[in-house]
Amino acid sequence: MKKYRLIIADDHKMFLDGLLSILSAKKEYDIILTANSGKNVAKYLDINNAEEPIDLVITDVNMPDLNGIELNKHIKVKHPKTKTLVVSMLHDAMTVQTLTKDNVDGYVPKNAEKDELLEAIESILKGDKYFSQSIKDVYLKGMFSNEQSLIESLSKREKEVLKLIAEEYTTQEIADKLFLSKHTIESYRKNLISKLDVRNLAGLTKYAIKLGLLEE
Repeated sequence: MKKYRLIIADDHKMFLDGLLSILSAKKEYDIILTANSGKNVAKYLDINNAEEPIDLVITDVNMPDLNGIELNKHIKVKHPKTKTLVVSMLHDAMTVQTLTKDNVDGYVPKNAEKDELLEAIESILKGDKYFSQSIKDVYLKGMFSNEQSLIESLSKREKEVLKLIAEEYTTQEIADKLFLSKHTIESYRKNLISKLDVRNLAGLTKYAIKLGLLEE
């Protein structure tokens, strides 16, 4: 039977002890370290992980010295083979999106059932991602809110240019249609690429469709 090496980090001793009790009953898991700060985990990994790799770090978000977001990022940069699972009561849209962007392997709330927690750990150790449904809901709601904020941040002229790009008008045709110079349209295009965080005209077209500009 394969043995997995785990670290648990949480500054709430009662929760830490409860999680330790649950995992200690599973013979396939070796709890190598329990810590009450992210800094202690990062230090342990930096010193020992090369010779005795840790398979999974389970961490809270709110912790002293180095929080769970910072710890996850540290692990993904310096110890990419070590998986990360966040177990926290904090799961606002910004936190979920930041951790997802930083390639966290899983995220479950602290009030999750024991069986779901074990399922999350097992899934992650097999190489899959695991996010509780409530976390997925927060993420999707946050993405929708971000898109709404983004579309609201576009000026009327930017929307017009984006719409025409998506309709496959050339730069010169857009300039003629809007009574602007070709240079001005090129500037709008560059600004839209930057603002919408896409790489090319195809990306702009996809965004215009996603934001419903072609339905206006």
